[in-house]
Amino acid sequence: QVQLVESGGGLVQPGGSLRLSCAASGSIFSTYAMSWYRQAPGKQRDLVAAISTNGNTNYADSVKGRFTISRDNAKNTVYLQMNSLKPEDTAVYYCRGSNYRGTYWGQGTQVTVSS
Repeated sequence: QVQLVESGGGLVQPGGSLRLSCAASGSIFSTYAMSWYRQAPGKQRDLVAAISTNGNTNYADSVKGRFTISRDNAKNTVYLQMNSLKPEDTAVYYCRGSNYRGTYWGQGTQVTVSS
């Protein structure tokens, strides 16, 4: 099993930046494909960014060029660097890890973009 704990959320002005972190424990982190999802009020939970065990990445069109996902296997941590934030980025952001055994979710961290 793996436990995932997100941190780094908060309130930021439009155009600002935040870096989210997801710390993993309880399993071999390097074997997990990792991703970030977000869910805004009244909307579905959508994929934001994903990174494979090999370091390959992909992004939702809405965040491409603004967000960067990365992982540090030595620290058992995945990051989401968010730049040029917009009010529509406001959501609860969730960390997700998957391998052949199953899929695991963090509790989420709130990101609010507002002036």
